[in-house]
Amino acid sequence: MSIEHVGVVGAGQMGSGIAQVCSAAGLKVTLCDQNQQAVDRGINAIKTSLERMLAKEKISADQLSETLARITSSTSTESLAKADIVIEAATEIESIKQSIFKDLDRICQPNAILATNTSSISITRLAAVTERPQQVIGMHFMNPVPMMKLVEVIRGLQTDDRVFEQVNELSKFIGKVPVDVKDSFGFVSNRILLPMINEAIFCRYEGLASAEEIDTVMKLGMSHPMGPLALADLIGLDTCLNIMEVLYDGFNDSKYRPCPLLKQMVDAGYLGRKSGRGFYQYD
Repeated sequence: MSIEHVGVVGAGQMGSGIAQVCSAAGLKVTLCDQNQQAVDRGINAIKTSLERMLAKEKISADQLSETLARITSSTSTESLAKADIVIEAATEIESIKQSIFKDLDRICQPNAILATNTSSISITRLAAVTERPQQVIGMHFMNPVPMMKLVEVIRGLQTDDRVFEQVNELSKFIGKVPVDVKDSFGFVSNRILLPMINEAIFCRYEGLASAEEIDTVMKLGMSHPMGPLALADLIGLDTCLNIMEVLYDGFNDSKYRPCPLLKQMVDAGYLGRKSGRGFYQYD
């Protein structure tokens, strides 16, 4: 495999997870975010995740230290100049991602692949802001990245077949199962998942049942490992709202209308686990 150095932009929950699995597979990783505090949180999240795996005897102490040693942190995208592939894992807002892709296009070596972990935004539109649209592709990892096997690999209209093959190979190399998905708003995973979560929020909004009761219905009645409202808290209610708005605007279809309660909770700063409060309270 020709990919040896992976850059990751965004040291949040998804970015740190991507950095961890790439490094654990033996790849050199540069984890980049806009400030040192964000980078430090990302590195600490990786360390905590690895320590949890060590306690469960899934990895050895040597594997833990070697994985951390292969990760370099940075607050400048200039550090990604020699990466073979850069995976963007920033906030699910198209204008932010477009700005990052313009920056990466300028900085990265000419043959570098630019990938995005977007969960809903058009790959074709992101590719179009670069001078290398044929080298832009989607790599949508699932949360939590170290545990979940799936990666949706999404070609934009311009993506070269060779780039798709390289990313498919990379996904397998880091222990994931790639699925070839067409470029469409929400792809497959969130085209199905987020409307279900949104409908669960409507059930809460209309007072049909408590959050616990709604989640219990889906866990015991549909065999879901986690209820949709607890899952929304894990994903982040702001991210859920962003995805629903992409679907609503992209398809111009009222069935994707975000629930008013979801909007209110985001306005209030009740974003789920990361803020300490969502549909549930968190310490």
